[in-house]
Amino acid sequence: MVKTLKHRTIQIFKNHSLPRWLVLVIDITAVFFTFLIAYLLRYNFESYSFSIPEAIEQALLVCLVYLIFMFLLKSYSGLIRQTTVKDTFIIGITNTAALAILVLVTISSRKFELSQLFNIPISILLIHYVTVTVSLIFFRIFIKMFYVFLSESTSNKKNVLIYGSGEAGIIVKRVVESDTRSGYHLKGFIDDNILLQGKKVDGYPVYSQSVLTKDFIDEEEIQVFIFAIKSISPGKKKEVLEYVVNLGLEVLDTPAFDQWLNGNLQIKQLRKVQVEDLLGREPITLDLKRIEEGLKQKTILVTGAAGSIGSEIVRQLTKYQYKQLVLVDQAETPSFYLNNELKDKFPGCRYELIIGDVTNEQKMDHIFNKFRPEIVFHAAAYKHVPLMEANPHEAFRVNVGGTKIISELAIKYHAEKFVMISSDKAVNPTNVMGASKKVCELLVQAQARRTGTTTKFVTTRFGNVLGSNGSVIPLFKKQIAEGGPVTITDPEITRFFMTIPEACQLVLEAGFMGNGGEIFIFDMGEPVKILDIATKLIRLSGLKPYEDIEIKFVGLRPGEKLYEELFSCNENMLPTYNPKISIARVADADYETILPKINDVLISIYKKSGPEVVKTMMEIVPGYVSKYASIN
Repeated sequence: MVKTLKHRTIQIFKNHSLPRWLVLVIDITAVFFTFLIAYLLRYNFESYSFSIPEAIEQALLVCLVYLIFMFLLKSYSGLIRQTTVKDTFIIGITNTAALAILVLVTISSRKFELSQLFNIPISILLIHYVTVTVSLIFFRIFIKMFYVFLSESTSNKKNVLIYGSGEAGIIVKRVVESDTRSGYHLKGFIDDNILLQGKKVDGYPVYSQSVLTKDFIDEEEIQVFIFAIKSISPGKKKEVLEYVVNLGLEVLDTPAFDQWLNGNLQIKQLRKVQVEDLLGREPITLDLKRIEEGLKQKTILVTGAAGSIGSEIVRQLTKYQYKQLVLVDQAETPSFYLNNELKDKFPGCRYELIIGDVTNEQKMDHIFNKFRPEIVFHAAAYKHVPLMEANPHEAFRVNVGGTKIISELAIKYHAEKFVMISSDKAVNPTNVMGASKKVCELLVQAQARRTGTTTKFVTTRFGNVLGSNGSVIPLFKKQIAEGGPVTITDPEITRFFMTIPEACQLVLEAGFMGNGGEIFIFDMGEPVKILDIATKLIRLSGLKPYEDIEIKFVGLRPGEKLYEELFSCNENMLPTYNPKISIARVADADYETILPKINDVLISIYKKSGPEVVKTMMEIVPGYVSKYASIN
């Protein structure tokens, strides 16, 4: 019976709250009756010692003054069950202001001999000020504590440790405490400051990181670890996050201050740590002035604009003072979503979204002729290794043919800059996709060296981007959500990774470096084992690798490398002013040599066999050998 009553009561608390008008009525009623009590206290409960009708009239006057300041300072507007120090402070300010006015009224009444109604004994005003302030604050605290008691007795809360006991940690702690629906119960802080370790902050113990052992976690029944410190290096953060993830804890991160709602942090804004957070990469510093000058009042064409890289380039471009964006993609549904995103999140964005295939020369010529883009970011390409291995015609037609058409139109319509997105798979390629991108690199270099060309051609080369369409991260997440198994080609396979925003920021930076003809290589950090990514994703999902989710090795796919490279053995690395961008010094590509071979395939591409298409790429790309080489 008691348990049922508690459950019903907490449901009422959760689903309903006192309306503001009712809180105001309760507060004013408290003001009225505490004033009468103040009279009784002043006269030792001898009611015959003062005029009761006069006391009631003065009580109504006091209520009027308090009511005015309650309206002005909104002391009745807070949610009672979530009362904070700020709420009690507003009550104190409201009551103090009312007291000051009433004392002033009393002094004026005595000086100018006004009606006895305005001549309220100051001692009574002071007694009333104390009693009403205590009453209003006690009422709010009682409701809050009663709700906390009910909540704790009817719900199973997760025990939490907060990393960082500084300002951010204290804010997170107060948010956790004030929102009783969060389902969290704070057990303490973790802090690297030895001066705080072993002490208490806001009533909670501060531990050193050394206590984070399996025994401690089990003993204290810790389930959640909240990261609430910003003044820490990415490397250190990566180290801490990896450690607690391996302990099987749910890990949450606190967003940056500028992402808080109206400057206030809310529980729902604490986000689960993503695998991207475990890269531990230093933040990118861009030459914003150079980029701004390069993009200012320019018409910019982005091909493949609805793809992972293309759409992020568009998002990055919205920060600058361009003239117009021309966004081209053949995929209807992703273009639809991009259009909605630009309308919702970037309402001031000036753009034209066009459905079009970069291999349709007539369509692309129409776009160039109409908009006359000065800057071209060419991101349209097929990128999936197994699919392209099985479809060499399409890899060549789209990747090479599309690059040929867009680069030649850039020259024809005198674009200032052409930036092509390449891949680390173009280095010492072992598959059709990588070979097609290497042909694109050679073609762009050759275009840069054509006589009379004013367009500056730039190639950017980087590895895998986390979370891109069809990449390993979304695939693993899907497999985990379905209960496994997570499939990996080889336990030793490694890849370079960076986030999509990182890659696109560097694309913009590299786009305005050099004099044209360069291949810019991005610093991808250390290669990461795909197996490590899989195990971390499983743990971030609150599961255990090999126990809850099986990991299955399926063998390398056709054309797939065990590891990727950013430079080939015959390429020299040259530095730039940005430590995260280098230049690959490669042998000059001869336009007159490679163009006939490219045209020969494109003119009659579907009359050629797959091996014939691949053979042409082998002739263009030094060192490329395909499985098709043995096929007649």
